[in-house]
Amino acid sequence: MKLNVKRFIIQDMQRRKFFKLASTGAAGLTLAASCSNPKNEPDLLKNDPDQPLEVPTYKKNEPPSFTPVKQKSANDKVVVALIGAGHQGSNVIMLAANLGENVHVKYICDVDDTKGGYGITELEKIQGTKPIRVRDMRRVFDDKEVDGVFITTPNHWHGLATIWACQAGKDVYVEKCITHTISEGQQMIETAMQTGRIVQCGTQNRSADYALSAREYIKSGELGDIVAVHIKMMLDGPVPFEEKEDIRAPDTIDWNMWLGPAPKVPYNISRNKSWYYYWDYGIGNAMADIVHQVDMARLVLDDPGFPKSVYCAGGRYFFNDNRDVPDYQMASFDYGNFALTMEAGQCTPYMEKSSPEIRLSKDFPDWMQNSTRIEILGTKKMMYVGRMGGGWQVFDKDKQIVAQESGYYPLKPHIKNFIDCMRSRNQPNGNIVEGHNSSVLVHLANLSYRTGNKQLIFSPEYETITNSIEAQALSVQNYRKGFEVKV
Repeated sequence: MKLNVKRFIIQDMQRRKFFKLASTGAAGLTLAASCSNPKNEPDLLKNDPDQPLEVPTYKKNEPPSFTPVKQKSANDKVVVALIGAGHQGSNVIMLAANLGENVHVKYICDVDDTKGGYGITELEKIQGTKPIRVRDMRRVFDDKEVDGVFITTPNHWHGLATIWACQAGKDVYVEKCITHTISEGQQMIETAMQTGRIVQCGTQNRSADYALSAREYIKSGELGDIVAVHIKMMLDGPVPFEEKEDIRAPDTIDWNMWLGPAPKVPYNISRNKSWYYYWDYGIGNAMADIVHQVDMARLVLDDPGFPKSVYCAGGRYFFNDNRDVPDYQMASFDYGNFALTMEAGQCTPYMEKSSPEIRLSKDFPDWMQNSTRIEILGTKKMMYVGRMGGGWQVFDKDKQIVAQESGYYPLKPHIKNFIDCMRSRNQPNGNIVEGHNSSVLVHLANLSYRTGNKQLIFSPEYETITNSIEAQALSVQNYRKGFEVKV
């Protein structure tokens, strides 16, 4: 059986292309593909089956660049559409329309007819014309007038919708977590490269000026050597969950389209409204939200590569009910020269996110009970970083604050950066490579949990789990017939 494990992993490494950020320059991102040479490939199956798989290092090709696409004039109208018209989607698309950047929203797309009405009404007031309501995103992709789309669907649609949009010649703003599995991110990068499309991930802290100044402070050496990073996402407790019975789908929803690439099952209001409790559609409520802090931590640390291993413990501690996902998880990542922990849960009613008063002012959070804080421990000093406008502060002994910078909620600048890049064709702040790299950490934590709290060994070179066939299989996205990636 161990022989088959290794054969599966080798075949999977050969089947997929694995990408690594090579450089970011004025011309935009360039990526290097790790490609195997079968004639020179070592026989990995000769390894001792009781030892971890040794992953070979292959020579790289010259790093290819994104396929160039013609720039737009700063005065050209940008035509966009919203795919997924829930609360977040409606908020994002109205911010885009209100930028004063000659943005026109042509479509509001949602499989649920009960969503999007408010957005359509408000957008008509903003732009003077009423967006067209459609159920099927493929109608949007077929319209050559549409330049870009905002994808704010449930998580299981993010990857496929992004790939379809890029293949249709659309630029994409995709909400976090941008992927449902590790393999989806690899496919999204490849598609963005091939088509030359702009993909902005909804990790808006990358458009926060204070995040960049925190990075510069750390690079200056004032914290000393970084030894540990602790990332929090501690929310209030959930309500007990009990799955409802399957019923006939309401006429107001296209249930087949809602399921999309996920397995076909009868309509169930629990799956529809509480999809984040199911592995088929989400990655867990708290883990989906912690992506913001994970991405911000990576940014201020100057975007380190992947960890060598992960271990995650957790469970349904608050209510041991029949939801798929845990209500608490603690993951530990080994980066070789520092450790990173990720703590996410819904068991802590005494913790709270930074308030709007903090996000939109020069104030700082109460760090001790801030539910979304990042702690960075150096050999000289420590730093707290707050997401979404929380700012950063550096502490020395006796709680002495020695450096700080306040922040401001960065969503609007992040959306503007996307629109600007649609015109200039420069890579955006929240580019697809770093969005994928941050998502991988969350997926690794979940994979460790789902395989029995198993320590997983990870190959940064191939973005592959090398010691668990079960975890590696779960890291590969399977699409339902009719909802596949078009080759």
